[in-house]
Amino acid sequence: MPWVKTEQPGVVELALNIRILMSTRPQTLHRVVYLVGLIIAGEAVFALPFHITRFFRSTVLEVFSLTNTQLGSVLGIYGIVAMIAYFPGGALADRFSARKLLASSLWSTALGGLYLATLPGYQGALILWGFFGVTTILLFWAALIRATRDWGGHDEQGRAFGLLDGGRGLLAAVLGSIAVAFFALLFPDGYGSASLADKQQALSVVIYGYSAATALAGGFVWLVIPEANASDGSTFSGGKEAQESAWVHIKTVMAIPAVWLQALIVMCAYVGFKGFDNFSLFAVQAYGMDEVDAAGLVAVGAWVRPVAAIGAGYLGDRYTISRMTMIAFALLLLSQLFFAFGTPVPGTVPVLISNMLLGSTAMFALRGLYFALFEEAGVPAAVTGTAVGLVSVLGYTPDVFVNFAGGAILDHSPGLAGHQHFFMFLAAFTLVGLIASFALTRMSHGSK
Repeated sequence: MPWVKTEQPGVVELALNIRILMSTRPQTLHRVVYLVGLIIAGEAVFALPFHITRFFRSTVLEVFSLTNTQLGSVLGIYGIVAMIAYFPGGALADRFSARKLLASSLWSTALGGLYLATLPGYQGALILWGFFGVTTILLFWAALIRATRDWGGHDEQGRAFGLLDGGRGLLAAVLGSIAVAFFALLFPDGYGSASLADKQQALSVVIYGYSAATALAGGFVWLVIPEANASDGSTFSGGKEAQESAWVHIKTVMAIPAVWLQALIVMCAYVGFKGFDNFSLFAVQAYGMDEVDAAGLVAVGAWVRPVAAIGAGYLGDRYTISRMTMIAFALLLLSQLFFAFGTPVPGTVPVLISNMLLGSTAMFALRGLYFALFEEAGVPAAVTGTAVGLVSVLGYTPDVFVNFAGGAILDHSPGLAGHQHFFMFLAAFTLVGLIASFALTRMSHGSK
């Protein structure tokens, strides 16, 4: 902010500087509120499809009368629809304002929650999670990433995406904690003595609560994110370039070599993130922890996400995003190789915790960095949505194969050997990600 020096010091100078300060406040406040809206939307929209099954899995299986295989199929339908929706969702984000897309997504997802609260059973759940794939990805994902890029401008991409993912992680932890605490209050005599009808009613109440929160998030987004201005080329508008055909945007994006490297980086980082789901079982079978303590260990790892994502974003703006991405991959690789080739001694929990925190820090740092690479990749702002679609289609393929591969590896070699082989599997992708981030650094910055 410029600070004025005048030939008339004292009251006149002070008045001028106060005026400057006051004139900058609305813009600063708008930026803060705008980003808060993106953070709230970015986590609220995924609460119904993911929080319910993550935090209340055993209750969901019981009251929906589902087997683990059936629930896996339900979540698999979501993944399939999402993979199909990423690319056309990118085209939508280049043609319509973030305000319309994000609010519509949140409100339609909340409507799906009202149906979910009726506990529709297996067939209904298959249809509903397919619907969630449309509302949370086709209408939402690329619009969220494009709006975040617009917020960060040319010089604050790391800060923008670090704050987005860190804020989402913090909000997820808060929402989950509130939902679990409220759920427990619905069983004053204890969960173990509750009837099936009591559990059905309690889960429905929680789902209604999540639906209301999602709808309110849509209203908040509608209020704080301005409608596009047709003469503007930013995410706020859609601009002249956004009126070009989707095919022109696709050709533009596909012709940028760095975009393909970025897609590979996202895929490799996301493989590491999916491996986070294995930490609890690994702690029990390799280090002799009990299930409750292992669950607590994973919860601690999840709280690393806000700090790691935000910190990595700020460092990325200072030292470049691609270099910080390369460092994060290197740290994650060290953590995975330690677990892959080290021989755990039951009871040496501090060693487990230290290395898990190292891996978690690197993994969540990557989540705060990899979409911030669009600026270094030279992607024009007007085609950001299309680029998000392409990168996401390739980058999120681990949703399809990592869980399957991990289960097959663990079943083929039960116990410690299976876990070590799985960490080797993860490390192979991390190494590829390290090489890709090094190549992107060289492409963007040469030998500097």
